Amino acid sequence: MGKANKGIVLNTDSSPKKSANAIRPGTLYVVATPIGNRDDITLRALNVLREVDLIAAEDTRKTRRFLEMHALKSSLISYHEHNEAERTPKLIAKLKKGLSIALVSNAGTPTVSDPGYRLITTALADHLNVIPIPGVSAATAALSVAGLPMDSFVFIGFPARKKTKRRQQLSDLASETRTLIFYESPRRILTFLGEINTAMGDRYLVLAREMTKRHEEFLRGWLSELVSQLKDRADIKGECTLLVAGSEKPEIQSWDVVGDQIRTAVIDRRDSLSQIAREIAAKTGMSRNKIYTQALKIKKEIKSE
Repeated sequence: MGKANKGIVLNTDSSPKKSANAIRPGTLYVVATPIGNRDDITLRALNVLREVDLIAAEDTRKTRRFLEMHALKSSLISYHEHNEAERTPKLIAKLKKGLSIALVSNAGTPTVSDPGYRLITTALADHLNVIPIPGVSAATAALSVAGLPMDSFVFIGFPARKKTKRRQQLSDLASETRTLIFYESPRRILTFLGEINTAMGDRYLVLAREMTKRHEEFLRGWLSELVSQLKDRADIKGECTLLVAGSEKPEIQSWDVVGDQIRTAVIDRRDSLSQIAREIAAKTGMSRNKIYTQALKIKKEIKSE
């Protein structure tokens, strides 16, 4: 008796099945788009942008140009930080009526240092479907080639705008041992590097500029070395992604050495004693309270002289 036939088994179920890529009514799609090179877009993302009822774009002009490059014609509506409070309820109403909407930013993944958080949280609060369409992110793209530890990292995005808040932010991060990721404008990058040096010292870092574009550049080295290179340039262009090596656990220094550092900081700087104490504690491993007490004592001595 011959063996039973174990050939290919065909699915004879003729009932219609929904594709995993089929657009769902009443769904918000959060779509990642290229950060520079127009070809860095997934097939799934192109399908979503082609099939949804509406695209909510940070800049409709830029998004329209991108769509035209890929021969896509879709309805657009602007959605950015200046109109999101007014636009969010209207978009939620459209989702509730069964329309499908794609959310895109000018580059990369929406809500990662881009508008969209308000819309997403409101949609989730109203029990609407929110689906990610993953793709490019400047942070992970830079991290993947930085050569810095990437098993654990801290994404900061754009630093605080106000100088006092930014310096406080950097001071708080000075003792962080994980890789730090920042976004910064080319106009402010040199100033920001100087502020990092003040708060953290001469760290090893990687500056990624114009990623995926024709003039893509990665600068690797110590902060002081990179500052020297950038100062010699007539102009710095392109959005910057900055990766800063985490702090090594400081060795405890002698109190005499630390005392000299405290005295120098109190005399030469206009920072608050609290900030001086935080920074020196992060660099030396000494007690912040002890440093603050000594700084206060030195300040009183200087005033009495």
